Amino acid sequence: MTKDVEMKYTQNGVAVADFTLAVNRPFTNKENVQEADFIRVQVWRKPAENTAQYCGKGSQVGVTGRIQTRSFEGQDGRKVFITEVVADNVQFLDTRNNGSGTSQRSTDQQPSNNSHANSYVGQTQPMDIDDSDLPF
Repeated sequence: MTKDVEMKYTQNGVAVADFTLAVNRPFTNKENVQEADFIRVQVWRKPAENTAQYCGKGSQVGVTGRIQTRSFEGQDGRKVFITEVVADNVQFLDTRNNGSGTSQRSTDQQPSNNSHANSYVGQTQPMDIDDSDLPF
């Protein structure tokens, strides 16, 4: 994880956590430097709370889920697109409470079939989101 988990709650009290993973590429570039991709991850409900509680910057996690693209209008009025992984499972390979790297907890979440966009980026106040808009 590149930084601590950002934890939020919808107006209905549903937990949602966001974090970014740095994933090393399996090869080096022309300068013999290994590059990384930075992948946004979103996780919902109890798995979100568990991830925020047990993981933080520097934690190693394994994530399975689906790719989602959503959009919203930015402060400058332009449409902003975000591609991220909506996690079904986050496996803790180590934790900030146990830096030994031996912990392997996982948070399972039911796969989602809902394709509604989740436009909460940049909001710090409770959101008015109907439960039918949640992706699970």
